[in-house]
Amino acid sequence: MPASDPIASAALPAGTAAPRGAGVFRQIARDPMGLLGLTLATLLVVTGLFADWLAPYDPIGIDVRNRFADPSWAHPLGTDNLGRDLLSRVIAGSQIALIVAFCTTFLAMIGGLVLGLIAGYGPRWLDNTLLLLFDSIYSFPYIMLALAVITLFGSSFFIVILVIAVTTLPAYARLVRTSTLGIKNSEFVLAERSLGARAPRILFRHIMPNILGPLLIIVSMDIPVVITVEAGLSFLGLGVPPPAPSWGRILNEGYSFIRQSYWIVIAGGLPLILATLGFTFLGESLRDIFDPKLRKRG
Repeated sequence: MPASDPIASAALPAGTAAPRGAGVFRQIARDPMGLLGLTLATLLVVTGLFADWLAPYDPIGIDVRNRFADPSWAHPLGTDNLGRDLLSRVIAGSQIALIVAFCTTFLAMIGGLVLGLIAGYGPRWLDNTLLLLFDSIYSFPYIMLALAVITLFGSSFFIVILVIAVTTLPAYARLVRTSTLGIKNSEFVLAERSLGARAPRILFRHIMPNILGPLLIIVSMDIPVVITVEAGLSFLGLGVPPPAPSWGRILNEGYSFIRQSYWIVIAGGLPLILATLGFTFLGESLRDIFDPKLRKRG
């Protein structure tokens, strides 16, 4: 939101301007939990981006002679039932988790933002219709939806992203709708209307900037949820098809051979735990920074 816009600046009370840029990182660094979350989240992002270079072995390369090898210097996390290096599969799996998480949350956030703005600012009948649609999708079990969609179209990377995005979109849409209802009758919006501004200008120039902060915080805290959902679908055989090294598939393979090699389950479960802790701590730290009600007063 431009600082020179007097009407838009009225949306934020005096003294509650959210910190930007380097100030955000400095405040996160001062919070031990926030710093830990930022470190873990950065580790996941860097590992996912450079997985092809970081993996010491081919993540889908089969070496039957070294199947169920114990953790060692050559294979720090051991090997699975086909002799594939588990460290390489975990690193490659971070790339899958990263793509699914960011693509899904981006699609759900954009769809929820647009539909939520329309529902909150539009006429009452349109609001009720969209709200009924949100509740219907939100109440439908995502496993059943995944089964139906995969049965019709087959399992693929795109289908997994689509199913998770559709099932998470209503939560964002309801948040945006509620925030829009609370802002649309504010003084700065009424002043903009009196000047003859049209709905698109009010929505995207004045209402949306006041919603993006809370929405991005929710997105950062939903990333581990999306990663866990993808892992759960892959564990059930509904996610990314083999031989892609999804963390959920590693868990499934480890569960099948847990009596012979317990380290496979550890290799598949540990990155899920670290990703959940990282993005949860980071989201909570961002919430404390950007929420005026929770931010400490100097």
